[in-house]
Amino acid sequence: MKNLSLYLMVLLYVGAGIVHFWRPKMYLAIMPPWLPYPEFLIFASGVCEVVFGFLLIPGQTRPLAAWLLIALLIAVFPANIQMALQYTQLHQAGWWLTWLRLPLQGVLIWWAYTFTK
Repeated sequence: MKNLSLYLMVLLYVGAGIVHFWRPKMYLAIMPPWLPYPEFLIFASGVCEVVFGFLLIPGQTRPLAAWLLIALLIAVFPANIQMALQYTQLHQAGWWLTWLRLPLQGVLIWWAYTFTK
């Protein structure tokens, strides 16, 4: 079961990282306005997701990758808050899902933490 969880996590982060390059405008729309160089941050976070995802595979780099993913999840949390605020303010469909997504970040952090040992 641990292997299934690991490979699901790898697919999640590698896939999410690729989407940063495929649909950068989607991420640009939720970037907090106070962050500088949003295009660079989208590119950098995509690279991090792909690299950290692949670093989960070898046992030697797995704990480091898990800690790096935890740090990344914390770093991108302001964009998740920004998305929830924007969707609510603009009365966009599914606005309530953006608020449900916020506690999911804690679940993702816990999941990554299970690979830090």
